[in-house]
Amino acid sequence: MHAYRTHSCADLNSADVGATVRLSGWVHRVRDHGGVLFIDLRDHYGVTQVLCDNDSAAFSQLEKVRSEWCIRIDGTVKARAPELVNPKLPTGEIEVYVRDLEILGDAPELPLIVFGDQEYPEETRLRYRYLDLRREVMQKNMTLRSDVVASIRKRMWDKGFREYQTPIITASSPEGARDFLVPSRLHPGKFYALPQAPQQFKQLIMVSGFDKYFQIAPCFRDEDPRADRSPTDFYQLDLEMSFVEQQDVFDTVAPVVAGVFEEFGGGRKVDAPESWPQIPYKEAAVKYGTDKPDLRNPIEMQVVSEHFAGSGFAIFAKILEQDGTEIRAIPAPRGGSRKFCDRMNAFAQGEGLPGMGYIFWRMIESARIDETEKQALIELGMEIPASERLSPKHIDGLYTWFVKNRGINSADGFVRRWVEAAGPVAKNIGPDRAEAIREQLHLQAGDAAFFLGGKPESFERVAGKARDVIGKELGLTDENRFAFAWIVDFPIYEKDEETGKIDFEHNPFSMPQGGMAALEGDPLKVLGNQYDLACNGYELISGAIRNHKPDIMYKAFEIAGYPKAEVDRRFGGMVNAFTYGAPPHGGCAAGIDRIVMLLADEDNIREVIMFPMNQRAEDLMMGAPSEPSSEQLMELSLRVLPKE
Repeated sequence: MHAYRTHSCADLNSADVGATVRLSGWVHRVRDHGGVLFIDLRDHYGVTQVLCDNDSAAFSQLEKVRSEWCIRIDGTVKARAPELVNPKLPTGEIEVYVRDLEILGDAPELPLIVFGDQEYPEETRLRYRYLDLRREVMQKNMTLRSDVVASIRKRMWDKGFREYQTPIITASSPEGARDFLVPSRLHPGKFYALPQAPQQFKQLIMVSGFDKYFQIAPCFRDEDPRADRSPTDFYQLDLEMSFVEQQDVFDTVAPVVAGVFEEFGGGRKVDAPESWPQIPYKEAAVKYGTDKPDLRNPIEMQVVSEHFAGSGFAIFAKILEQDGTEIRAIPAPRGGSRKFCDRMNAFAQGEGLPGMGYIFWRMIESARIDETEKQALIELGMEIPASERLSPKHIDGLYTWFVKNRGINSADGFVRRWVEAAGPVAKNIGPDRAEAIREQLHLQAGDAAFFLGGKPESFERVAGKARDVIGKELGLTDENRFAFAWIVDFPIYEKDEETGKIDFEHNPFSMPQGGMAALEGDPLKVLGNQYDLACNGYELISGAIRNHKPDIMYKAFEIAGYPKAEVDRRFGGMVNAFTYGAPPHGGCAAGIDRIVMLLADEDNIREVIMFPMNQRAEDLMMGAPSEPSSEQLMELSLRVLPKE
């Protein structure tokens, strides 16, 4: 017999009744039923109930075991009584009578309980991560992560890609975040860097003629932590292709991503890749307030500046007198109550804005049903109310009928007879402007709209968050769906409002749309062949068609204030390679951690990383970062300056 087990704790069933077996695992739960001990024995694969009574030689020893002790038992498989069968467990038809026991590893009182769903502080969970990982939900998350990576690899191989590894120790190459530097012992005073991404290497692989590359790549960035971002390291599906245009990359990677979400999404709807919209960056900012919109929420913001210019609502009218300002509206179908409007106003204040203006629409008390509306109700199979007063349900039905049979203008005319605007904003701008806003947003009785104004960069982030909150609170967001969108046409440059300096807004290695000719005009109008893939409010993929021509690259950096010598110093290896017959190429990288986070339905990326850092980028379990010894510093020719 094997030293530790003949079966896992998920293997046994009624076909094994009478067999002598050996199991090893952890004591999940102990129940003492007056002379009979029941233990749920757990391993990575499942749970088996074992029992022991006074007749067993192992009873006295089994009485000593406690939660999370690691034990080995020998015993006989017995059938459970029909009324005691547990259909929730694969092993629920049987139990094992213990005849022998070996304690493989005992344990003191636990700092956190593995059984159940108790909440513990992050510090406790990360300090004792090896215990936290024993919990069922964490076992499932980490297994899911492993399965997702395996699935991605298979799908990439099936598409003709091969996996190549790139260096972990390399030169510093700023890519939007701080590098982790590694001092060199052999070259005192010089430093390597951990790669923020394999960006330059995968482009060099294309120059080397390999055509299709992918890698499940570790990336290292010294960043401030967020719920959806690790502060130190992460993994991504990194890929690159030669002789491709933007759509070729989309057509390659979209089925891989969609297939993974279909395989592991738990039955949630996955939009077909060919239906994923391609939304220009500027359009996404206006409609959704973000370049990673959650399209499960149907709300689209609109610019309504014309309705407030010169109006009686002095705050917005004055804002619009300044250059570069606008007023945007967030429609809120079924949000037309003063209580909800006040709550959203308080939300904006909590986000650092003075608040949000709002209008809500209600039924006009004096309105009565006319003959056309009565006939429409009959056609719709809806009862004509005796009071000749319409309900919001009637309004919905009739609005649809008028749109279908009489057109949108007629439908808006119908609503105008029945609905009036309310709230301080409506009172100040007057009924005509309020009605024009309602018609533009196609709102009805019981609906509302919220307004933010100023320079877009001052309120866009809050507008995007408000849109998400409104969608969820009003039940408009489809929680049972993965909704994808390609965000395209990113601007390459931005202008510092204070200094007037032009600098890169997005990836400097993207090929400008229009090539060299585009760089001869206004840099703020130059768009890059760059793209992101958003899903449910998260950025999953970022990529670009690369700038593989040295003359265009030098010009692009020159506009941002980087002379040729600086480009050569920072990126000389790659630029030099491009002089030797570089093919057009492009690719992208997909965040593994975020993909798994969405599939596991978790809100924090640390729930799907085996050993994550805390919010201060500390490993509480291993004690990192740590202070080097004097000998280590001397060997590296380094000295640590005391912090002032």
